[in-house]
Amino acid sequence: MYNVMSIRFLALAGMFVFLQAHAADPLIKLPSPADMEAATKGKIAPAASAAAAVTPASAASTVAASASASASASAAAAGSADAVASTPAAASATASASAPHAAAKVVDAIKETAKQTQTTSKKPAVSDAEDEKNMQNLAAKIAERVTAVRQKQAVRAAQETRSANGGNARNGRNNHATVRKARVAQTDASKEAARVATHAAHWDYEGEAGPAQWGKLNPDWAQCATGARQSPIDIRDGMRLDLEPIRFDYRPGPFSVVNNGHTVQVGVAGGNRITITGRTYELVQFHFHRPSEERINGKSFAMVVHLVHKDAEGRLAVVALLIEEGEANAAVQSVWNNLPLEKNEPVRPTIEFDPSQLLPARRDYYTYMGSLTTPPCSEGVLWLVMKEPIRLSAQQIAIFSRLYPMNARPIQADSGRLIKESN
Repeated sequence: MYNVMSIRFLALAGMFVFLQAHAADPLIKLPSPADMEAATKGKIAPAASAAAAVTPASAASTVAASASASASASAAAAGSADAVASTPAAASATASASAPHAAAKVVDAIKETAKQTQTTSKKPAVSDAEDEKNMQNLAAKIAERVTAVRQKQAVRAAQETRSANGGNARNGRNNHATVRKARVAQTDASKEAARVATHAAHWDYEGEAGPAQWGKLNPDWAQCATGARQSPIDIRDGMRLDLEPIRFDYRPGPFSVVNNGHTVQVGVAGGNRITITGRTYELVQFHFHRPSEERINGKSFAMVVHLVHKDAEGRLAVVALLIEEGEANAAVQSVWNNLPLEKNEPVRPTIEFDPSQLLPARRDYYTYMGSLTTPPCSEGVLWLVMKEPIRLSAQQIAIFSRLYPMNARPIQADSGRLIKESN
């Protein structure tokens, strides 16, 4: 006579071996979570209570019959789903061959379990705690196997549906290719969504999202922390040379003003260009920082305006205009007059803006290779810092300070970079 714990262990062991033998069978009726809970805790349903009285031999016979039928169905389904690799006749033969083998494995496993149970019953009883631990371990393995089988069933069911719609082996191959492409597309979409979400990471000029943390906020911003040619720098000891003058080709045109949460940025129409060292860069936008990000021989300025240009190959050139307090600046006042009331809502005035009105009278400059001064801190940026500052009135500086009292990145190491300045 078998005790209740032996019957529970026998049932779970049979279930585990059966799942092992039929992992890919889409027709297996998997145990529900309630069944698993009942088997683990020893709560046997009425049907199972009746089964508890049968002998191991009769139980093995019953399970083997069920396994044989299920194996035949599984092999037949597999044959139809994988039509690209076998004919219906071959699938039938495979099913006939695999069913007895799968059934025999289940019978042998249950007989072995019964034999071990009989042998164990003659020895001193194992403690209830150890029995329960063994039952829990086996139940956990079965739960893992059930999850794996469910996943395989879902994939096979999808393949069967697509294969049936195809109508022949070639369509089946096309469907498999479609499935693979769909999975790749889904993966790419997930990566893109993650990338977009990451790019939306918040950064700031102080606190937990400040400059010292930029490189940790987003993998794409790693250069903010690890770059060797970062900006801004304290411009010192430049080599005085007869540098080619910057050729400015700015003209009046439409413009827009936006408060993007980090600065006031002005977009301009196409057709505004600079040419330097044989390359032509088009003005994309300009924006303001307070105080100046650059220093000249240790000296900081009240503000700076950065005019960002890009050439046809995507390379960037930034013209920096240092700002000091003085008389009012009419060009900047036209920007302040059109400041948006809300962040990230551009204002598009009906008047035109001429970027050339921002430039100082003298056009000599410092130049070095650096980076963007905001995330992602991309390097390879040509910096052109005008030597002569422009002027804004105290009131104009105060207007910007009301919005951004401090929005400047700290000075970065020059790392031995070559700095040139025009005579």
